[in-house]
Amino acid sequence: VQLQASGGGLVQAGGSLRLSCAASGRTFSSYSLAWFRQAPGQERQLVAYISRNGDGTYYTDSVKGRFTISRDNAKNTVYLQMNSLKPEDTAVYYCAATPRGWSSRGYDYGYWGQGTLVTVSS
Repeated sequence: VQLQASGGGLVQAGGSLRLSCAASGRTFSSYSLAWFRQAPGQERQLVAYISRNGDGTYYTDSVKGRFTISRDNAKNTVYLQMNSLKPEDTAVYYCAATPRGWSSRGYDYGYWGQGTLVTVSS
């Protein structure tokens, strides 16, 4: 599966952005999906995860209540709605896919999008 992320940009603190990740291939629904982020000088971090049929999600503590991950298997797309953005959310965001179930480890995801930069100004 090939992934193409989009939707990043510059936003003021308190603002919102919606990231999208479009996938190619006919087996999109067979993959668990996630959004990771990496800020300059920091380790890559799992932000949110969604199961194959969308009934299971996970969020890292720092984004709970602000970010929402969703997927549309008919459109082969996963989304990350980001509200109440903070300067510390500034990072390159990557979508990732795995044929496995839940994992927080980046190396379990064999498919990655190219990354989209989110910059939150204070």
